[in-house]
Amino acid sequence: MSTTWDLDQGKSARRHRHSIAAFAEAGPTRASGRPRLRRRLGPGPAIPFGLQLGPAILVLVWVIGSAFGWIDPRILSAPWTVIEAFARLIEQGRLQDNFATSATRALVGLSIGLVIGTILAVIAGLSRIGEALIDGPVQIKRAIPTLALIPLLILWFGIGEGMKVTTIVLAVIVPVYIHTHNALRSIDSRYVELAETLRMSRKDFIFEVILPGALPGFLLGLRFAVTLCWVSLVVVEQINATSGLGYMIDLARNYGQTDVILVGLAVYVLLGLVSDGLVRLLERRVLSWRRTLAN
Repeated sequence: MSTTWDLDQGKSARRHRHSIAAFAEAGPTRASGRPRLRRRLGPGPAIPFGLQLGPAILVLVWVIGSAFGWIDPRILSAPWTVIEAFARLIEQGRLQDNFATSATRALVGLSIGLVIGTILAVIAGLSRIGEALIDGPVQIKRAIPTLALIPLLILWFGIGEGMKVTTIVLAVIVPVYIHTHNALRSIDSRYVELAETLRMSRKDFIFEVILPGALPGFLLGLRFAVTLCWVSLVVVEQINATSGLGYMIDLARNYGQTDVILVGLAVYVLLGLVSDGLVRLLERRVLSWRRTLAN
């Protein structure tokens, strides 16, 4: 049976809880007694076209330097000269043919590398035996730059398409494996216990728990893989190639055509920015449920 003292104690506790909640909403107070405004510690709202601001400044510096003669055209051609070379290459059909060849090599190598890297990461992430057999060789490959393997790959595959695609595949596998494997091992063990309690099959466990949980890591690895794909492509296309953007750049170097070299580099830059932008767009759409600092 409650007494008057108990009722008073209950009312006092409720008033105390209400005062704490009000203080939390208002935030810390100044000496004057007025509530202090909450300070935002995040990066703030996104700047429209913020990612394009840096490249635009570089292009502006290039234009100004070329217009006032501060940049020697023998070292770096003027932007309008590069635009003329770009139009000339398109009119001749050289740029389209070389672009198609490079894009095919990149897509084939990237696709194969993604599949292999993801499969290896899943096997190593779900099996201790798989990890013992796979993780060590992948870490060894990680320590060896892919471009350092080109002489060996030439001995194995020659100088044809097999060597070029294999180089891209080896470059793509490592970031996909590393980030996907790390994401797999970072999945909360409570989800695994819940799946065991629900008696989920191995297949359902992989497709409903493992792969969704590893998706953020896979997409991060994909961004690195896309970048390394284009970097590897630039190098392998300058080794005894007869077509591709890298071949076009190397041929222009032999003839001292700086404007053609810049056209090829500009195409590589656009390909890298567009592909990275597509991956980031996919990441925002697929992982829209996450609340992160970037949001």
